[in-house]
Amino acid sequence: MDTAARAPGRVKEITSAANPIVKQIRLLEKKRHREETDSFLAEGMKLIIDALDAGWRVRTLIQARSQRGNDRVEALAARCVAAGADVLLVPEKLLGTITRRDNPQMVAAVMQRRFADPRRIDPAPGDVWIALDRVRDPGNLGTIIRTADAAGAAGVILVGETTDPFATETVRATMGSIFAVPVARMRQDAFIALARNWPGQIVGTHLEGAVDYRAPDYADGPILLLMGNEQAGLPAALVEVCTTLIRIPQAGRADSLNLAVATAICLYEARRHALAVEPAGALP
Repeated sequence: MDTAARAPGRVKEITSAANPIVKQIRLLEKKRHREETDSFLAEGMKLIIDALDAGWRVRTLIQARSQRGNDRVEALAARCVAAGADVLLVPEKLLGTITRRDNPQMVAAVMQRRFADPRRIDPAPGDVWIALDRVRDPGNLGTIIRTADAAGAAGVILVGETTDPFATETVRATMGSIFAVPVARMRQDAFIALARNWPGQIVGTHLEGAVDYRAPDYADGPILLLMGNEQAGLPAALVEVCTTLIRIPQAGRADSLNLAVATAICLYEARRHALAVEPAGALP
């Protein structure tokens, strides 16, 4: 968390897509520019408020000029300025150009990226961590992060060359969960070293897995749930570190499931006992 004191930001009005600041923000669609600037773009009031509440840093708030006088938007802008962020007032059409949406939300923000330090992963007995090998699809990754949040997973580990968790499509798909779920990234060799010292089970999905995904005793944790690449599955080096290889039975003609769907099925099974609470108002 960035706790350093910062001077208040400034409010600026911009009307042209040719403005250098706007050009720099639009470059955030490119992974290389996100990495060089350690920044990414998030859209919408809820996402930005969730990020601020979780201690993430907003560098620039982009506000539709039509929202002047909107108490909620003005309060958010004041909060960002007080935290050191600049606020750009732009026409709604220009905000659509920046976010590449025909009907943009009324605010967007340039934010500082944050990755969890893999050296600080310290799994507790009830934890379930998700490890994703070379995930390629940004929608899949965003959905998995959102599912990890909903199911109470401890975090997500990205193994090898993966899609960027801070790509705009990924951030959208997380629906704000990117700010709640620790996301670490590791080379394959570093992940294998972590796995060899893992204090609980390492459960990997594999087409040749002999164990039904419902069979393992997930209470014997912490669990490391290892999911393979969308096309190739798990490579041999990662199969070797698994203590259990599982499969999801299929009755139809499909030979595989979407990665995000498969991860959700396995994650909820691993978390089933932890999530088995009586609904509010249920009779004893």
